[in-house]
Formats: sequence, structure tokens, C-alpha cells
Amino acid sequence: MMKILHTVESYLPSRHGMQEVVTQLSEALVKMGHDVSIATSYNEHRKVEVINGVKIVAFKIEGNYSTGIKGDVSEYQNYLLASNFDIITNFAAQQWATDLMLPIMDQMKGKKIFVPTGFSALNQPIYREYFTKMKLWMKGYDDNVFLSDNYRDINFAKENNITSIKIIPNGASEKEFSETNFINVRELIGVPDETTLILSVGSHTGYKGHDKSIEIFQKAKIPNSALLIIGNVTTSGGKFKSILKGYLNLLGLKRTNCSLSCRTKARLHNSKKLNNSIHIREFPRSVTVNAYKQADLFMLTSLIECSPIVLFEALAGETPFLVNDVGNAKEIINWTRGGKLLPTTFDDNGFSIVDIDSSADILRDLVKDTNQMEKYAYDGHTAFLNGFTWEKIALKYERLYFSHVNKLN
Repeated sequence: MMKILHTVESYLPSRHGMQEVVTQLSEALVKMGHDVSIATSYNEHRKVEVINGVKIVAFKIEGNYSTGIKGDVSEYQNYLLASNFDIITNFAAQQWATDLMLPIMDQMKGKKIFVPTGFSALNQPIYREYFTKMKLWMKGYDDNVFLSDNYRDINFAKENNITSIKIIPNGASEKEFSETNFINVRELIGVPDETTLILSVGSHTGYKGHDKSIEIFQKAKIPNSALLIIGNVTTSGGKFKSILKGYLNLLGLKRTNCSLSCRTKARLHNSKKLNNSIHIREFPRSVTVNAYKQADLFMLTSLIECSPIVLFEALAGETPFLVNDVGNAKEIINWTRGGKLLPTTFDDNGFSIVDIDSSADILRDLVKDTNQMEKYAYDGHTAFLNGFTWEKIALKYERLYFSHVNKLN
């Protein structure tokens, strides 16, 4: 049995991509017989200190190295220095749970692993000093784990002679997608069973490209279709209100029945003549999984990602996908043959900007091509089962961890 610490900025009950990765890996390692703890942010909605066997140690800290860190800094660093874990893994750069460990790494016991998850701020001037120091910090880790063989974080490592490199991809849960009880999602959003359902999943941060998905759907003019956007509100009420206003402006609407509470829901009509509608909803996880499984097509048009978990979840739900060239989406397509890449350009910040008109044509043509849709669904799901379940990925992390623990012994 190994004693393992995973550090991550936020954890359950918060739900987002990085939290999902750490939750799935941590719970799988517990089931394998290991002692796993999480160091993370305090969450007032978290009422317990152990979730599915994973121990949670919370700190009231926020921020990062470049923008400033506030809270129980010394308490966290003293916790790390006094710990006796075999393995300590930092998930994600540019956040306090990693950044506070970087300057004290050489004083800590145990083997240290870094999972950078993208270096999203690599091109931003405010982070210049941070990434200059990162060249040395990464050499202090016993291993650096990347989700892709060709993205800004691993390319940064290669360019700066970081030799301790491993590649372990993201994935999705086979168990979750095989066991979820049936919930009729079309009925839930009020569209007929024969409606072509196009799904997008992602928090309303302004970076997930929901506005681009709306534009593409609007221009595609697919009869009897619906676009369902599922996402929680992680921004302030004022910022979300601004994001929602942008959605409405795209459709030439001035008002909606949307509540700006945490139970966000809206139905935005696109064209009554075509019997189209756009739905923006926040659902429990069980409904989201059903949506993946019942949708005809998944679409992601995000500005920035590392390795989008939502694509693996589409594969788990046997749903083909369209995605712009963001993160390692191109690599995921090569691995799985589960979808198609949309035309994309890149701005000065490295953000991925999908081409609306060409993408609308691709969406319209693919929905008509049922044979191709079925092939994407079959090939993608087969690839998922063969190599991208969290169960298989957790085994790769276990083997990596054991390889370092054996060196200790």
C-alpha cells in the first residue's frame, strides 16, 4: 500500500474538468488499496472530510504565484513539510496548491510528481517570471506527467531539457456511463423524441465557446433540432448576466425566462419555422450523463483546453463529436476516430477561434450522414473501452507511483 497525496485547487462538491480527473484517479487508487489524501481549497458546501474513501484536508487559500496568494499559506506549507507521503502529486500549474509547494520541494520527503495540465497562461506577460522559474522547478520533480505528446506544456518541457517525462491521457468512467438510470433528456427540455439533439457541456466562464456553438447551430439551420448547453455558473451573477446577454444578442432576443440563480435554465428560440431551439441548463450529473448517451452529436468550440475530458465522455456515451483545434483535440481524434475537427485559427493569446461558416456547413452535412455518424460513434466507443477508461488510466498512475516508491525502498 502506498500513502499518496494529491494536491488540486478545488475538489468535491465542486465539479469541473481538473476536479473530475483527481476524483476519478483518487477513488480508483483507494479501491486498489492505497491511502489517498487530497489537499485542496475549503468549500463551505463540503460537509465531510472523507468522500468515497479519499481523505480531504482543506485550506482557506486562494490565488497563484503571479497574481498573489491569500490565506493560510504557512499552514499549508508546514503541512507539506511535516508529511510522510510516499508520493505527492501536484495537479495543474498556475494555482496555489502547486505554486506554494514549488519553492519548498527540495525540503520535502517522498517522491514528487507534476501534472501541469496545459500551461494555459504560458503566453501571458504577467506569468513571464513564473514560467522562467518553471524551467528549474520542473527539474526538481521526480516525474512530469503530460496528457498529450504535442501541447504547450510538454513542448515547453522538451524545449527546456526536462527529461523526466511521462504521457498518461485523460479519460472517462466506464462504470458511470454503463450504470446511470435512464432519464429522458428530450422530454426534460421539452422537445419531441425525434428531435436531433446536439450537446455541449462546459461551465459558463466565457472561455468555453458556447457563443460560437450557438452561432454555428444557428447558421446550420438543421430542421427539427435542438442545441443543449449544460454548464454550471462559476462566475459572479453580474458576469454571467453579461455572458447570457451575449447569447441573447446572437439570437436577436431581448429577454428570456432564464433564472440567474444556481439553477440556471433558459430556452432560447432560434427559428420556429425550422422548429429549432437552444437550451441552456444546469443539471445534476446523472442527467448530464444521460444527455451524453442520448445526444446525436457532441460539439465543443472552446477557446482554451488542455485535454478535454468532455470528448472522452462523449466517447463513453457512444456519441460522435465535432471539435475545434483546441488542446490536444487533434490527437484525441487520431487516437479514437470518434469525431471530426472543425476549421480553427489562433489569436495572439493562443486562443482557438473556430470558423463559424465552415463549421456550420460541416455540422449540417454530418447530421445528414447517418452512416458516418454511426462509424464515429462505434470507433470512438471501441477506442474508449480499449484505452481511455479511468480504470485503465488509474492503473498507469499506480504503475508510475510504484516505480518511484520502489526506488525509495
